[in-house]
Amino acid sequence: MAPIFLTPPTDPHTALSISAQANTFLSAQKTLWSSLPYPLSLFLNTESQEKWTSYENLFLALLRTGDHDNAYTCLEALTTRFGKTNDHILALQGLYQEATAKDKEELEEVMKAYDEVLKEDQTIFSVRKRRAALLRSVGKPEEAIADLTVLLDASPTDGEAWAELSDLYLEVGALEQAVYCLEEVLLVTPHAWNMHARLGEVLYMSAVKMEGGEQTKTLSDSMRRFCRSIELCDGYLRGYYGLRLTTSKLLEVLHDGKKGQVATSDPVTGDLAPPSVATVKKLNQLATAKLGEIVRRGTAGEKGWDGYSEAELKAAKALIDSDTQKIER
Repeated sequence: MAPIFLTPPTDPHTALSISAQANTFLSAQKTLWSSLPYPLSLFLNTESQEKWTSYENLFLALLRTGDHDNAYTCLEALTTRFGKTNDHILALQGLYQEATAKDKEELEEVMKAYDEVLKEDQTIFSVRKRRAALLRSVGKPEEAIADLTVLLDASPTDGEAWAELSDLYLEVGALEQAVYCLEEVLLVTPHAWNMHARLGEVLYMSAVKMEGGEQTKTLSDSMRRFCRSIELCDGYLRGYYGLRLTTSKLLEVLHDGKKGQVATSDPVTGDLAPPSVATVKKLNQLATAKLGEIVRRGTAGEKGWDGYSEAELKAAKALIDSDTQKIER
């Protein structure tokens, strides 16, 4: 099984790479079954986790690239293997119907189908997640929030649902609730460097709307989250980008005496004191140097530095250049 099929198509490049090999993959699977005569084919063991993971990833990639015919072929294979009433298959069938819906009326029919499934069993979380995603896509974030809240009441350790709920709260401007949800994600997956960075981003968004000691405290918390993300993943561009952004803002705040008294460590609440100016400067320099290295080597396409998207590299370069222009002025 080609390794690429075991990679979830979470970005356009991966989706295109996987879908480009759809015909080869499906033909190989068909040939495998037809290569032996009956009854010898009954003894052909093709069961493996990798096989069905590949089918699902290919299915998702084909939906993203609009190849609905081959996507349906993958869905049929999965349905035959796991059954029409399997919870996960019900969600994949709904996803296919969403992707192929031609108008709002057809999407409403998909929603009704989800409702019928949930009437029979409220605990089919995969379907409830699809229903929440559909509500969000049709511009009903409040209803999607209500759906995910019901799900999390029954399954409070579902990190994926907490992350989705955080995005929904962010969409409606409820930053405090978004932070809470991301903290719940990290209770479930404490080593998820991308979630530490995401929490850092939301804290930064909250901090820019604050003033005084509260702003300093929130910026400091944001900085620590970005530090944790790069501690867990040394080459994480988004972590270094956030660290550079946060430390630059924090240096402004710490140098501005008009921002009010800076809070100290609180033994009751457990809040940490803000870092020293010297520490923030060192972290800012570290982030700048690492971003520069990533941009330089990533743009050159050096081996081991080719996992960054063009958009990420451009954004990092723009951040470095913007501060350089400030210094020149």
